[in-house]
Amino acid sequence: MTPLPFDAVLFDCDGVLVDSEPITNRVLAEMLGELGWHLTTEESMNTFTGKAVKDETALIESKTGVRITEDWLKAFRARRNEALERDLLAIAHAPAAIREVHARLRGRIACASGADRHKVELQLAKVGLLECFEGRIFSGHEMPRSKPYPDVYLAAAEALGVDPKRCAVVEDTVTGAMAGVAAGATVFGYSTGESGHSGPEALRSVGALQVFSDMRELPALLASHGLQPA
Repeated sequence: MTPLPFDAVLFDCDGVLVDSEPITNRVLAEMLGELGWHLTTEESMNTFTGKAVKDETALIESKTGVRITEDWLKAFRARRNEALERDLLAIAHAPAAIREVHARLRGRIACASGADRHKVELQLAKVGLLECFEGRIFSGHEMPRSKPYPDVYLAAAEALGVDPKRCAVVEDTVTGAMAGVAAGATVFGYSTGESGHSGPEALRSVGALQVFSDMRELPALLASHGLQPA
């Protein structure tokens, strides 16, 4: 099998591997409504996609007048996880693409997410991808800084023993793409035109090298990078 021109490929999770944003934001909108801030699921996605809810407590408090406690965040995660366990699906064609990249790089892939570790592991297990990433899962909750800072991608590259500049990053939001670029990686943007994904121009504007809309394209896009002039 043809090797890829990267030492490792680092994947975001939500919106890249799993179609979780509509589910998570449906629960978030419900809970914010209980506090008096009424949003549709799409409005919640436009506001919070690519961001950790724990980092948005000041915004929530400004809109609701309610102090967001750790107990509230725990209740949100519990309701979110229950919905994900019931309804989550993989991004179309992602499992086959990830397994192909995993084989070509002899396992040198990682999942670097802004979400909490339990959510990431729950989601990967639900869609049958945990075995591809087990032992190589990195959570922004465990880093000094979350995306758009590069910490989670730098940690993933270090754990794999590779130079971040020799890594490809696959992201679907401006926040995540900024983190990949800041790490020095080559960023490939996944954008379908649907809510929850940043648009192609927005991804390119923060440094995504290429933007694609079908996960079946990913292995070939990664492979073709080595054929382009340095």
